[in-house]
Amino acid sequence: MEPKEIREGYLVKKGTLLNTWRAVWVVLSEDGIEFFNKKTDRSPKGMIPLKGAALTSHCQDFGKRMLVFKITTDKKQDHCFQASHVEERESWVKDIKQAITCIQGGRKFARKSTRRSIRLPDTVNLNELYILMKDQDNGVKELKLEQQNRIFNHCFSGLTVIDWLIANGKGRNKPEALMLATGLITEGFLQPASDLSKEGVESGEKAAFLDHTDAIYYFADSGFYCEGYSSDEDVLLKEEFRGNIIKQGCLLKQGHRRKNWKVRKFILRDDPAYMHYYDPTKDEDPLGSIHLRGSVVTAVEYVPDAKKYDIDGNLFEIITSDETQYFLQAATAKERKEWIKAVQAVSKSGK
Repeated sequence: MEPKEIREGYLVKKGTLLNTWRAVWVVLSEDGIEFFNKKTDRSPKGMIPLKGAALTSHCQDFGKRMLVFKITTDKKQDHCFQASHVEERESWVKDIKQAITCIQGGRKFARKSTRRSIRLPDTVNLNELYILMKDQDNGVKELKLEQQNRIFNHCFSGLTVIDWLIANGKGRNKPEALMLATGLITEGFLQPASDLSKEGVESGEKAAFLDHTDAIYYFADSGFYCEGYSSDEDVLLKEEFRGNIIKQGCLLKQGHRRKNWKVRKFILRDDPAYMHYYDPTKDEDPLGSIHLRGSVVTAVEYVPDAKKYDIDGNLFEIITSDETQYFLQAATAKERKEWIKAVQAVSKSGK
């Protein structure tokens, strides 16, 4: 009986010999991970056995690559993968951990066994805490904060985080709240925005999170941008980045000039309504943007030249108000439906 498939999707993988990163199609089964150059490939490029393996997340070996997790096999070979956003990383990590645990205990993988009661478990679930903190009604409020001739958008102070954790019963006292906040920083859920908060993180001290009004932070999946008189590389002056992130993830995109297809990371923002796409292997500015106000998005069954590149199924098309066409492919029918619904909502409401 073949091992059951648990999860599949696009991730960025570091080469085992060369220090290069490339997007691959990854399939997690009960006893191992296979990765393919393309989703349609019949034979995997490699296979990682999970028996005796160890998982490291969040892996901090690669500087600015904040969403990396590492699998170390029983033969001490490291395999590093990078997700496109925090929730995606946590979903992969949770299932891989479960698979490794099941192998050790001689049990079958069962998602039901991972469900917990409402009361907090002995080991705090930082992913659940992060989701609560991001809640628009009851979470930590994202503000526009000014400091040293710079304006930080979609941010909050370290003091605000500590006050929220205590007020919501997540930390019984200030030291416990600081411990939780430091964990959120270490795992990449919260990011430092101001010079003071960056110094705290870079110091490498245990209390990497600073309980201070001048220590400014932002959610890893927020619409953070900074504007003003600064040479910082994270300064974004473009109006199109102001919107909140509605959805993000990897899709296949057809090129405009050459009709080849490549994996791109997409970030959908509202108000103003934009969809930016990036090379998922690099931490750089977007390769391009799609202005969605007044656009039309539809599922399609046929795209010219797609068959030549072995692209078939789960296709959709965006036609912008200036009649530019974009052809995209989702990994599954469910994912295509979700993207179409999200783009439609944003295109009607965004500026």
